[in-house]
Amino acid sequence: MNLSLLNAALTMARRAWRVHPLRPGSKGSALHGERACPHSGECADGHRKWEQRATTDPDRIRAAWTTGPFNVGIAPGPSGLVVIDLDIPKGKNGKGSSDAPCGATSFMALCERAGQSWPATYTVRTPSGGMHLYFRTQTGVHLSSTTKSVAPNIDTRAWGGNIVAAGSVTAAGPYEVVDDVPAADLPGWLLHHLQTAPNPAPAPAAPLLIPGEATRRATVALERETARVRKAPEGQRHKVLLTRTIVIGRFVVWGEIARDVVETAFGAAGEAAGLPPGECRATIRDALDYSARTCRARETT
Repeated sequence: MNLSLLNAALTMARRAWRVHPLRPGSKGSALHGERACPHSGECADGHRKWEQRATTDPDRIRAAWTTGPFNVGIAPGPSGLVVIDLDIPKGKNGKGSSDAPCGATSFMALCERAGQSWPATYTVRTPSGGMHLYFRTQTGVHLSSTTKSVAPNIDTRAWGGNIVAAGSVTAAGPYEVVDDVPAADLPGWLLHHLQTAPNPAPAPAAPLLIPGEATRRATVALERETARVRKAPEGQRHKVLLTRTIVIGRFVVWGEIARDVVETAFGAAGEAAGLPPGECRATIRDALDYSARTCRARETT
């Protein structure tokens, strides 16, 4: 247990800000995810995400933070907060050169265009030298987190976002309060910017698969892996066919190549290596079924 981290969590809770434990020395939640959910306690009626489990209950906070030196996370949305994250671009901290404006410069420009001064509010300095500005939102205002859509190097953390609280320490350094005043109400001019900020571009959609066609990377990968099957040495042919088909199975799941194309290609490769047709078909089927059960979401590159 780290008493300073426990006290930091209790301090946030006294401000009515909902907290949750972060992994020691890190920024990721220490609470279990959906895959590891025990479906008991708070999750008895179904998995509850960290944002839903964040709390201001001092007994629950003591129970959590006495089990380990957890950093402190705040769930801004349920806490009625929006936090303006003013980043320092790489190269602005003495480790290189950058022409990009830092978040503080971008925020000052927003203030000047609105004819307003820099707002006095609860402020935390991040390990990189950036700043977190905390603002209270009005009841009924539901803001989502944003990434650099308000202005260069300005992110916001609201619903769906996590913020590392003052008192937490990562490998990069501590989060420290630099203006310990109550969080100010979110100014109307800033609310307007947040409500009209462009939505982030949607993730690329999976390519539409036309029968008989496939993406280039799927085609190249299929050619490479079937070549390995054809060259597999005796005694390793079944294993190589199974493992290389699993590798290509993800492209089937992602919609980048048709399953029958993969089955035909690996069937021919397996038979060329000397495996019986029936064994090839069964092995390929098992491999593709395994990929369908275990493959993660399609990569975005």
